[in-house]
Formats: sequence, C-alpha cells, structure tokens
Amino acid sequence: MRSSTSGNCSPRRRHAQRGAGLVALAAILSACTAGPDFSPPAPPAVASYVAGGDGLDTTAQRIVAGRPIGEQWWRAFGSAPLDALMQTAFADNRTLAAARASLAAAREQQRAAAGALWPQLSLGGTTGRQKYGVSLFGPSHFVIPPFTYYTAGPQVSYVLDLAGAERRTVEQRRALAQLRSYELRAVRLALAGNVLAQALAIASANTQLQVLDRIVANDRRNLALVDAARAAGSAAITDVVSAQSQLAHDATLLPPLQQQRSVAAHALAVLAGAAPAQRPAPDLRLTDWRLPAVLPLLLPSALLRARPDILAAESALHAASAAIGIATAGLYPQITLSANTTQQALSPGNLFNGAANAWAMAAGLTAPLFDGGTLRARRRAAIDLYRASLSDYRQTVLESFAQVADVLRALQHDDAEIRAERNAGKTAGHALALMRISYRDGATGVLNVLDAERQYNQARLQLVRAQARRFQDTALLYLALGGGSAAAAAPAKPAAAAAP
Repeated sequence: MRSSTSGNCSPRRRHAQRGAGLVALAAILSACTAGPDFSPPAPPAVASYVAGGDGLDTTAQRIVAGRPIGEQWWRAFGSAPLDALMQTAFADNRTLAAARASLAAAREQQRAAAGALWPQLSLGGTTGRQKYGVSLFGPSHFVIPPFTYYTAGPQVSYVLDLAGAERRTVEQRRALAQLRSYELRAVRLALAGNVLAQALAIASANTQLQVLDRIVANDRRNLALVDAARAAGSAAITDVVSAQSQLAHDATLLPPLQQQRSVAAHALAVLAGAAPAQRPAPDLRLTDWRLPAVLPLLLPSALLRARPDILAAESALHAASAAIGIATAGLYPQITLSANTTQQALSPGNLFNGAANAWAMAAGLTAPLFDGGTLRARRRAAIDLYRASLSDYRQTVLESFAQVADVLRALQHDDAEIRAERNAGKTAGHALALMRISYRDGATGVLNVLDAERQYNQARLQLVRAQARRFQDTALLYLALGGGSAAAAAPAKPAAAAAP
C-alpha cells in the first residue's frame, strides 16, 4: 500500500498549487509599470537673483536670508484694518470658493481612479421570456415550449494591470489633484496681493487727498492775501489772476484721486464677495501702516518649493509624465479575470436553492495587433506634451526668479527715490519760506511765491506716492517669495527630469 505522504500529489492539491502559481505570476506581472518614473527637474545652477548679490541695506529696510515668512505675511505692515479686510476676503471670495471646489473634485477623481485597482463586484438579476426554434435540436420531434426564466447572483471581475496603465492613471490623477491644491494656494496668494493693493490704493489716495486739502486751503489763503494787497494798491490784477489760477489747478487734482479711491473700494467689495453698494470704502491712511524693517529672502533653490505656481507647473509635468506611461501600457496585452455565481430557475419560487446554483469562471486576453499606428501615435503625442510641459515649467521658474530680482531692485530704487523726494521737499520748503518773506518785504512778486508753493506742493505729493510705491514693492517681495507657502510645501530632493 502506498502511503498518503508519497511524492505524488492528489489532483486537488495539484490544482491548488497551480492556482497559487498563477496568482503569484499575476502579482509579479502586475508589479511592472510602463513609462518613465517621474522626478522633479533640477533647479537652475544660480546662487542669487541679481548680478552682484541680493543684499538690500537701505536706510529703512534690510534683507535677512533664510528668514521665515509667516502665512499671514501682511501682518508685517501692522494694519489692523488690512487684516480684517483679508479675513473677510478669504471667507467670502467667489474665486477662492471655486478653487476649493475644483480641488475637492480632483481628489474625488483620484479616489475614483484608485478604485479600478480593486476587483469589481456587482449584483445582477434578469428575467425574460424565451422561445427556441424547432430546427435547433435537429430532426427530432423534441420541442421546447416557450418559457419564462429568472436569474440572480453576484459577479466579480478584475483587470490584471500587467503594464501598469491603471497605476499610471492613479498617479496622473494624484498629480492633477496636487496641481489643483497648488492652484488653490496661488489663488489665495493672488487674493491677498489684490486686497493689499486695493487697500494701499485707498490709503494712498486718502493721504494725498489730505495733502491736497491743505494745499487748496493754502491757495485760498494766498488768494485772500493777494485780494487784500490788490485792494491796498500793492498788487496788480495779474497777481490776483495768478492766485486764482493756482487754486483752480490744485482743485483739479482732487477728482482723479477721489475716483481712484472709489475704484479701489469697489474692487475690495468684489474681492470680498459683495456688491459695491454693500461695502463702503474703508478709511485707510498710509500713516496707519508700518514699513517692515527686516525682509525675508529665500535661496533660488528654496523658491522652487515655496511658490505655488512653480509647484503647480511641476505637478502638471508629473501628470504629463504619467500620461506617457498610460499611452505606453496601451501597447501591451491586457488580461481580465471574471467569475460569477448565479441562481437560475423557471419560477421565482425556485430561486435560491441548491438545484438553482450555477457558476462560471473566465479569463480574457486582449492584445493589439494592428491599429493603423494609433497607439504609437498616442505615445509620441504624450512625449511631445511632456516636453511642452517641461518647457513651461522651466519658463515659470525663470519668470519667478525675474520677479524676485525686479522687486529687489525696485526696493533699492524706492529708498533712493524717497530720500531724493524728502530732500526736494526740504529744499522747496526753504525756498517757499524765503519767497514769502521776500514778498512781504516787497522784494518779489506773487508769481514767484506761487511758483515756489507749486514746487513745494508737488514735492509733498510725490513723497506720498513714493512711500506708497515702497509699501507696494515690499508686498510684492512677499508675493514673489510665495507668501509664506514654503512651510506648507513638501520637501523634494533635486533630481534630473524624467526622460521619456
């Protein structure tokens, strides 16, 4: 008698071993993924943004490399009304809400793509009326009468992802979801920049209007003095006309500034998700703002992980790389496994018993043989789109570096301009004081006094505008550095771009 422990396996054991081998083979094959594996492109080999270094050591501001940027970077300006405007805009802005919804949709699409990696289980049922033809069973007299049938049961199917098409699809959807996430951050950053720009426009207009109100008041006093001198016989009619002309000219400067304030207020209302009639213009002044004395600066290599537009371009490049894998996987065979167990009966009462059991298992193979070049053309198109995305990414990086360089130079020029305007204002003030003394002594005419006053007033207005520009350029530096997004960005190791 042969022992049961002999080397000959039973049919059931051999069948189990064969099935386990097929499962292991399928697992090994499914580990293959067609197409290139993505890695972020290497950053440009530059150590500074501008030639000669990125230092900024002015009388009012200086750069500290590596200084962290807070997420609420606008608080560096020390304006409580500005902070309130920001919070309202973040809560109610419609563009920001649309970006949040787009991100949520992209994440759901990623989950939907990931579901295809799992077996698909469904439950089905049918009922029908059937009649077979008489000639179906040959020249016999056996005839099956018409009958009604019922079926019900589950079925499962699974696509062996041999070439990795489904995994590349999930990778692509994940990259697109990251793209939407970075776009949301970019929208939030742009919103903060727009709110600050409009608030600064209102503050600048209000400050200039304050200066102009004092200028117009001085013009009226000058006109009154000239009228009195004319009545006393010490001034000519031309002096009166000149004083009137100066008053009229300075009064014409008021409506444009009032319009600037109104437009900025309307823009702020829209940014906050409201109609202009629902939100009056806030009362802002440049004197309520504090100029940050210490400014941050990121290294060029760190900027790539801080700016949301660069990260979005990188995610788009990642999605294009995954598309190459999807197109490449289409060149390989596809195997689908399916199975079902069904209850079949000619009446509903006979369902769900042992006699109604039926089952089936199947494996399907689909392999492309001839498609007129469609599949390979799709792969070549995917490679071309990847190259286009890579060029877009590199262009985005270069433009980002240029923006930082522009702002650094602008801050230097702003400081020089403000110092020049202050000197011009002091000089014009001294000249005006001397002209007024000379006019009272009768040594000069009123035209000289009015001309000196015009130059002084112009210097005062230009100083306010220069101060507003420096505030704006300071905000632009925060925006160009990503607005505090560096802390939220996931770290990435620099590597060479994926080659198709």
